[in-house]
Amino acid sequence: MKTLVEQLTNYAAYHRDRRNIATHFIGIPMIVLAIGCLTARPSINVAGVPLSLSLLLVLGTSIYYLLLDLRFGAVMTALLAATWWFSIGVAAQPTSVWLSTGVGLFVIGWIFQFVGHYYEGRKPAFVDDLVGLFIGPLFVVAEVAFAMGLRPEVLRAIEAKVGPTHLRQVGLDSIKH
Repeated sequence: MKTLVEQLTNYAAYHRDRRNIATHFIGIPMIVLAIGCLTARPSINVAGVPLSLSLLLVLGTSIYYLLLDLRFGAVMTALLAATWWFSIGVAAQPTSVWLSTGVGLFVIGWIFQFVGHYYEGRKPAFVDDLVGLFIGPLFVVAEVAFAMGLRPEVLRAIEAKVGPTHLRQVGLDSIKH
């Protein structure tokens, strides 16, 4: 299994434009909520807990994040637990509300993602490595931590391999002078 720095560095290589990163702060949470909502049905109650694919995804990904890094893993587990709580509430709504919420969040979230990658000038990371689908939410949390001055050693290790973030000129790259 790759280390935290290896996973975040691989993902960061596809995300150096600050506008792309900014769109991920909106798009990725929307997609995570959408997946939580859409997988929260059907469920069966086991000891008063609605057991669904959503819960299994939360548990599995939480374990993965905790194995990568205890501190980031703890934050991710708390966020995924909140996502699950939101998702079971949405899943309890009429089918039209459940589906429109899940599908709406999913579609709008991906629109944000693809707008960001337009600015980046690169395809999303998951195209080359499906693990990127799980690293994306962690990347957003790591970016928040870095902005707060937390985990500078992780940020330094990432930037040593892929460089700092920047603003890429869009549309002007192909103009010949």
